[in-house]
Amino acid sequence: MRLRLQLLPAIALGLALAACGGVSSSNGVAAKSPVEILAAARSAADGAATVHVAGSIVSEGQPISLDMELVGEKGGQGRLTLGGLGIQLVKLDRTVFVRGNAAFDSHFLGAGAPSELRGKWLQASAEGGALAQLASLADLREVIAVALDDHGTLSRAERDTTTIDGHQAVAITDKADGGTLYVAATGAPYPLEIAESGSAGGKLVFDRWNQPVTLTAPTDAINIDQLKSRL
Repeated sequence: MRLRLQLLPAIALGLALAACGGVSSSNGVAAKSPVEILAAARSAADGAATVHVAGSIVSEGQPISLDMELVGEKGGQGRLTLGGLGIQLVKLDRTVFVRGNAAFDSHFLGAGAPSELRGKWLQASAEGGALAQLASLADLREVIAVALDDHGTLSRAERDTTTIDGHQAVAITDKADGGTLYVAATGAPYPLEIAESGSAGGKLVFDRWNQPVTLTAPTDAINIDQLKSRL
């Protein structure tokens, strides 16, 4: 469980990265070991249809924010920033769409890029190519896997029971990184929040589990895979 919130270790840009319904009865996770709590949270999240993930962190000195709606095997949509790079992102099945601010265009497209590409939605394969790495931020299974995998030694947090956004939660801590995972103690044991204190810390919130989300692909996107094939 990479509680340092590094949600995109593969991206060259250096990007790092619940409401549980009305059930109030205990789900039993409070009596489990930290490893069992983590496993229960991972299993519940993997089985979810949708989730909203949002938060702000600092990674490698870079301020990062994330606000994404993720939909099972379909994809996701939302916004993220890395320093001055602002990105709108949509992934729908095997296609990814990206529109960035001027700083992103300069970084991604380069100074010699045609002016008609700047400020436009760009479309490409989500499975390989220039935009494929960004697509992992719009994939529910990928985000959950990176957020909750690769953990160090786990322990119950000092205050191991608390309330997160009105929901009872149990907390476990990664001793190596100091990050804390809060898991719903009623209803399905969904992850509710990952938090790390300090100047390099931050918080990611997982909420709106299984609420309806409609993914909408931009209609005016420029297919850069086709564009490159014609050059």
